[in-house]
Amino acid sequence: MLKLWGRTSSSNVMKVLWLCEELSIPYERIDAGGAFGRTNEPFFLAMNPNSRVPVIEEPDGYTLWESNSILRYLVATRKPGDPIHPTAPKARADVERWMDWQLATLNGPMTTIFFTYVRTPPEKRDMAATAKARDEAEALWGIVDRQLAGKDYVAGGFSLADIAFGPYLHRWFALPVDRAPMPALEAWYQRLQAQHPGFAAHVAVPLT
Repeated sequence: MLKLWGRTSSSNVMKVLWLCEELSIPYERIDAGGAFGRTNEPFFLAMNPNSRVPVIEEPDGYTLWESNSILRYLVATRKPGDPIHPTAPKARADVERWMDWQLATLNGPMTTIFFTYVRTPPEKRDMAATAKARDEAEALWGIVDRQLAGKDYVAGGFSLADIAFGPYLHRWFALPVDRAPMPALEAWYQRLQAQHPGFAAHVAVPLT
């Protein structure tokens, strides 16, 4: 059986858990990272020299890290051709563009806000940096809101792009920050909670 190394509070582990729920992929999850440690142990560093989660481990010993790469791999090996990761070049590129944008652009300011309010004691918080990150994140979510106009999901149909965004979308609405009204973004968030049990079970959870 597939092994998934990582704690449930990790946004990147959440992505993999959600996909496994969507595609009914059996797996064994093993706590690692944060308070659970293990990521600096030699056996883990042999799987991922970055000392981060998630990592997946196949029964044949193959391992893979980087959450969005894991998403692509699991579709390709468990349910190839599924519309969640389109095979047509333009449709696939559209999905993967948003997956890459999440990692390269949205991740930074959202991580700053999350760590400030959830994992940093009040007396150690850099509120100036957090205010700057909030402004950046709001502008970026505005791009997504406009992309969603007239669509149910980011790339049209439900796809890996929605899964890649999921944990950050939940954090945007759960963190104690001011947010400009974004009707399409809010409707997308509600749609994911109502129509995708994996999002409700693994992503839309208390922040820790």
